[in-house]
Formats: sequence, C-alpha cells, structure tokens
Amino acid sequence: MTTPSTRLHDYLPARFSTAAARHWVPSSSPGKSSSPLRFFADDRGFVELLRMEPGTVMPLHRHTGEIHAYNLSGTRKLCTGELIGPGDYVYEPPGNTDWWKIVGDEPMLALVIVMGTVEFLGPGGVVSGRASASSQWAEYERHCRSLGVATPDLRDR
Repeated sequence: MTTPSTRLHDYLPARFSTAAARHWVPSSSPGKSSSPLRFFADDRGFVELLRMEPGTVMPLHRHTGEIHAYNLSGTRKLCTGELIGPGDYVYEPPGNTDWWKIVGDEPMLALVIVMGTVEFLGPGGVVSGRASASSQWAEYERHCRSLGVATPDLRDR
C-alpha cells in the first residue's frame, strides 16, 4: 500500500501555458507564424498553434511521424483538392508527403501536433530543411531573446 503524497505538485502533473505568456514566432516564410505550446523530450515532436495568411503555401514536405491538425479558423486546400475548414480535423500518417495553400479571405489558425520531424523537400525530393522539436525550440529561444523576454519553458523533461 502506498501513502498519498502531501505535496501538491504530486497531484498536479499537468503543465499549462496562458495566452498572455505566449508569443507568435514569425517564420522565414512570409505569411506563416506559430505559437509553440509544447516541445516533447528526446526530439519526439511538438505542439503549436499555426497561423497562415491567405495565399500562403505550405511547401512540399514529408512527415517522419504522425500529424494531427484541427482547423480553428480559415481554410486550406490540400494538394489533393480537399478543402479543410473550421472544425475539420486532418490525420497524416508517418511518411505522408504533401503541400497545401491557404484559400479564402481569412487567415488559417490550426492546432497542430507534430510527432517526429517535418522534412521540406526541394527538386528531386532532396531534403532542403527540417523542423523538429529541437529546431523549433531553438527558433523560439532566438525569438524571445530578440524581444528581450524570458523564454517560457515549454519542454518536457
């Protein structure tokens, strides 16, 4: 039999991030920004709010792990022609390769859970860039430093 702990943190394993403490990190791609919510340990993945302006294209990319994306607002058109609007959910299995574009007049905002790495593909399918938990964390730290604010620790240990 175990004895219940009297320390409050033993009962509160949850971590939270308030809207007031979050920052939008602009991407090197115009029209795209993200607000990190969590970075998983061992570079397993990350969770973010993704915001993209109308007309912005998410270039050809491949996922090494699964992706879960829930559209909160705006619409994106997948390379296969489907329109994903508010309230729609997309699951992408490991190995999925795609591209998509924001359509309509409203920015797209989506809650995205990325497991593994996103590999951006150039001509001939050559990997031209990668987005992983560690690369996204480094970008987030740089952005917070540029604002002169402390970087909220959103990493799992």
